[in-house]
Amino acid sequence: MKIAQIAPLAESVPPKLYGGTERIVSYLTEALVDQGHEVTLFASGDSQTSAELVPITPAALRLTPGIVDTIPYHMMMLDAVRQRADEFDALHFHIDLLHLPMIQDFIGRTVTTLHGRLDLPDLPPFYRCFGDHCLVSISDHQRQPMPPVNWGATIYHGLPADLLTPSLGENEGYLAFLGRISPEKRPDRAIRIAARAGMELRIAAKIDAVDRAYWEEEIAPLVKRYPNIRFIGEINERQKADFLGGASALLFPIDWPEPFGLVMIEAMACGTPVIAFRCGSVPEVIEDGRSGFIVDSEDEAVEAVKQIRHLERKMVRGVFDARFTADRMAADYAALYHRLPGARTDAAWLRRRRGEESELQIVA
Repeated sequence: MKIAQIAPLAESVPPKLYGGTERIVSYLTEALVDQGHEVTLFASGDSQTSAELVPITPAALRLTPGIVDTIPYHMMMLDAVRQRADEFDALHFHIDLLHLPMIQDFIGRTVTTLHGRLDLPDLPPFYRCFGDHCLVSISDHQRQPMPPVNWGATIYHGLPADLLTPSLGENEGYLAFLGRISPEKRPDRAIRIAARAGMELRIAAKIDAVDRAYWEEEIAPLVKRYPNIRFIGEINERQKADFLGGASALLFPIDWPEPFGLVMIEAMACGTPVIAFRCGSVPEVIEDGRSGFIVDSEDEAVEAVKQIRHLERKMVRGVFDARFTADRMAADYAALYHRLPGARTDAAWLRRRRGEESELQIVA
């Protein structure tokens, strides 16, 4: 198939540091190319891909000085997509909602993956208005706040199988917290759990400007109070394998309806079990007693830390291999593209218009 992937412009694809959506777009794009599809990626100009890259901005907007409003740049990208829309059998959007009013002419060939939380009060009326667009959820739980819409599938995220080398032997005996310092991620819980369990906690996390006050008022004092807490800061992709692989467990003490939680499967890829609070997608991602433990309180989390030694890291990695690879994710999306009404009804005339004689070939 000829497939367009339309990425957010805040980060490059893949991102230099933090950026879950852009990372998934990269993994999906590369896996689709590996599976024989012709893929075009609309993204920032500093993106790296084996697909055809259509650079919309010279660099990722978050790292570009002077950028205040990202919407004009996304409008520029949507115009570039519109001009080339007839080149593609399927167009896959990862930018939430900006594009929905603009793609009616080729709606039958479009898919939109919703990467964020959907429990915000202004979203239901919007999606009710555009209820005919094919949407993908990244967990079943993510769907709960939504009005009736055209769900195409739930497709879990995946990572390249060789991205993170599993550490199946002895670990360094610390607990890990990876991601972002914010109230909903509850680093305060992680600190208290580690302190009560008598284990070192290493925190590798970014601090956004909006969360700076939370860090300074709530979390930094806790880091100073407990001698077993080590704040590392933001780490890049190359550092993740060592950071996660060296940990006895990843703490995922969230307090919000997490749509997926990419860090959970990153830990699993390293063979590192996850201790996660029962919120959002957690029960869909973690197999309790196999890839980690699902808890409902800090008391249960402290007890779970004591039980981690009973989980085999090889088994944790096995759960990842069975459920969360990029190849599986790409195959699921390719099957969905194939089911799109426009991919079937429009295929013949689109190929004639492009001067192609062969019929649409679906590469699984």
